[in-house]
Amino acid sequence: MEVSYDNFVRYLAAKRTVDDRALNKDVWDAFRREFAVINAAVPVPRLVEVGAGIGTMFERCLEWGLFGSCSYTAIDSMAENIAEANRRLTQWASSRGFPLQQTVEPGNLLLQNGSAEIQLQLEATDCFHLAAREDNASAWDVLIGNAFLDLLDIPASLPKLFGLLKSRALFYFSINFDGGTTFQPSLDASMDELVERLYHKTMDDRITNGKPSGDSKTGRHLFNHLNEIGATLIAAGSSDWVVFPGRDGYVADEAYFLHFIIHTIGNALRGHTELNSNAFEEWIRVRHEQVEEKSLIYIAHQLDFVGRCP
Repeated sequence: MEVSYDNFVRYLAAKRTVDDRALNKDVWDAFRREFAVINAAVPVPRLVEVGAGIGTMFERCLEWGLFGSCSYTAIDSMAENIAEANRRLTQWASSRGFPLQQTVEPGNLLLQNGSAEIQLQLEATDCFHLAAREDNASAWDVLIGNAFLDLLDIPASLPKLFGLLKSRALFYFSINFDGGTTFQPSLDASMDELVERLYHKTMDDRITNGKPSGDSKTGRHLFNHLNEIGATLIAAGSSDWVVFPGRDGYVADEAYFLHFIIHTIGNALRGHTELNSNAFEEWIRVRHEQVEEKSLIYIAHQLDFVGRCP
């Protein structure tokens, strides 16, 4: 029976440990320091996370000691992600000793962290619908986007996202892809380079709902986009995904993470006129095989940013 590698929810869960290693700790520390400044001025700050997936960034913020009492809104356009976030976070909070209460409103959770109270709202909607609501204008103190901005048309999207924020509010944009994909060991240098180039081009050419929605060099381009909109950049640094087999193989479910990436590349490029179909199918087959053999190394170059909106 053929194994399926297209379970997006499982991929997001497997990505948790990959992101944990990748996130730039200097940028995170700057984010935590700046958030402390906001928290001193606002007793219960409001945070909003766009493209929140299954809630792993919320878990991380709590585990890594970012906040005490706060209101945290996590949105994602995929209803199945939000449903899984609700299930996962309920189980996660219980396993880590955070008393949790389900409120009468669907998707609303109340967590206790010592004396701190965290109101968590999970909602299946996209960031543009959120930004279009009048009651959301200038409503939040912090905006978080993890592995999300490279799916957007940044020049068109940033003003709408920043419209959600109070003046001089804080933003944390992490895991922004920046044009580097590496698989080792090399199978055929020319084939490896062609697959990388064509795969990156699918990001640059992506159209969603009739509009451009991607950039394979989002990371480096964000410097200029943020500057043009008048944002103040506080810290930036690399946050590369580096997945490799250790003595006991891959960490946690990271073998599935690799299979999903390979499967995604296969779907994106299958039938491409610049690729020999037989050679490409063999490339995909061998890459999956290398994961099973615990020999594949994968690196993706990305950048993190923290700063203040205009």
